[in-house]
Amino acid sequence: MNRPSRIQALGAITAALLVLTACKPPPEGANAPANAAGAVNPANSVLTVEVTSPTTLPWPQTLQANGALAAWQDVIVSPETGGLRIAELAVDVGTRVKRGQLLARLADDSLQNDLHKQQALLAQAQATLDQATSNVQRAKLAEGSGGLSAQAIEQYRITEATARAALASAQADLDATQLKLRQTRITAPDDGLVSTRTAVLGNVVSAGNELFRLVRQSRVEWRAEVDARQLATVKEGQRASVTLPTGQAVDGRVRLVGPVLSTETGRALVYVSLAGDGAARVGMFASGSIELPAWPALTLPQSALVSRDGRDYVYTVDAAGKAHSAVVTVGRRQQQRVEVLSGVAANARVVASGGAFLSDGVQVTVTSAPAPASAALR
Repeated sequence: MNRPSRIQALGAITAALLVLTACKPPPEGANAPANAAGAVNPANSVLTVEVTSPTTLPWPQTLQANGALAAWQDVIVSPETGGLRIAELAVDVGTRVKRGQLLARLADDSLQNDLHKQQALLAQAQATLDQATSNVQRAKLAEGSGGLSAQAIEQYRITEATARAALASAQADLDATQLKLRQTRITAPDDGLVSTRTAVLGNVVSAGNELFRLVRQSRVEWRAEVDARQLATVKEGQRASVTLPTGQAVDGRVRLVGPVLSTETGRALVYVSLAGDGAARVGMFASGSIELPAWPALTLPQSALVSRDGRDYVYTVDAAGKAHSAVVTVGRRQQQRVEVLSGVAANARVVASGGAFLSDGVQVTVTSAPAPASAALR
């Protein structure tokens, strides 16, 4: 090869080396511009996320409990007179009744006969009294003439007093018979729901035997069982929510806190009046919660949580814009927010949503999430 050809070949090789050197990428991050916060340029991030900080809100505490549903008050309906046959049954189990409504009627044939007899005895006693009164009046007229002795006159007066007492006795017997007649109509002592009926048509009843049982005013209450420590936090008037076996939730309010604890179970009863919508039935066993006074709680949006392997995580973002996972312990959940018991600092920057798409150490672009309302969640 002659000299000019060698010079041309060396020039071509040198130009090729210069092109390759110009095309080689610079070291990672060597010339990457940084933003004001020190984070890498958003062009290098894998995701744009909103961040928020844990917020302390006054949250009402809740007390979980279980217990049976029972009647607010039971009303036992029994006959006040005995020895009579049930002639009519006007209601059955499940009937809603009003005060004074007829529930059953007893046969009153024998009492009608007694009534007629007492009316006759009363008329006889009245006639006897009238005669005795007339005799006394005549004796008074003859008293001054000496036609009757003082002893005879006194006897007339005694006879009149005896007749008057006999009349009062006959009147009392008549009143008693009329009362028994009224008692053959067995009526509801108050508004309510017939829960049981033991009365049988044609049966001869005894005074005091239970015929019907009513749920007074159809009111049902939840009797929650709590221990001594929980009992100290419950007050009358607190709100409650009861979940029925059907899954339906019923609102209520604490009516009474039991004054004593059972010597057998060591637990006390809290009586919660329930809204009367007919869903709650006596005898159901239900679970529920009682709302206690509000207490400060550190909270995050529920969307910030990522659940993996049975644990809850959140992702925090450091000053360099890198995401890091943290295991957290959570508590109550209300209105799309969750209480954080441990695992994250109060001033941490937490990814508000989309954490499931992140992994430790990835670069993110940060925007701020709106702050939650500061009012108590209810």
